Amino acid sequence: MEPTDVNRRMFDEVHRRAGEGRAALPAIVKQTLGDLTGKNVLHLHCGSGEGSAELAELGAVVTAIEPDETLLEYARERWPSILWIPADAQALPANLLRGRFDLVYSPEGVVERLGDVDAWAAGLAAAVRQQGELLVFDDHPVSLCVDGLLRWHADYFDDGIVRLGRVATALARAGFTIRALEEYPVDPAGRRHDRRIPGSFLLYAIRS
Repeated sequence: MEPTDVNRRMFDEVHRRAGEGRAALPAIVKQTLGDLTGKNVLHLHCGSGEGSAELAELGAVVTAIEPDETLLEYARERWPSILWIPADAQALPANLLRGRFDLVYSPEGVVERLGDVDAWAAGLAAAVRQQGELLVFDDHPVSLCVDGLLRWHADYFDDGIVRLGRVATALARAGFTIRALEEYPVDPAGRRHDRRIPGSFLLYAIRS
């Protein structure tokens, strides 16, 4: 499911259109994932569950985690066939650390909230089986340092910023082999930034 020139072009085309009615899973994510029939998928910080439901529609057996119990209650009512677990991406419960998932999907909003990038990466490595896959699609850390007028309001090299290099290094140290790392001029919601500033990134890796 490695990103290709085709899905990169698809990403640009989709996000030329208005963002109204945007699906829970961004188009580039659905294109990259493809058919998930029979795969065990762990969805991090699933929110109110729409993205998890779309993963299930792609054929996956989905386990979804979310630290907000209110959102999980809503998700359970709508999609009772999905396993919903209250948990944080940096501290996965022991029953998820058994190397049984074929794929882990880390969506928008996870990376910027990480206080311990190494703990997050180690947890993912313990959750996914050998040769299992990881897909991260999130806000680009640089975009979080500028406002809508491209004025810098934060130092990208401040210790509080989860830089892209830190993410890649932590995953490599945890045992992942990064196969693709792409950057895009729109954020995960499809809003276009100035093309000089990356808005989102997609990282695809395999558990060695």
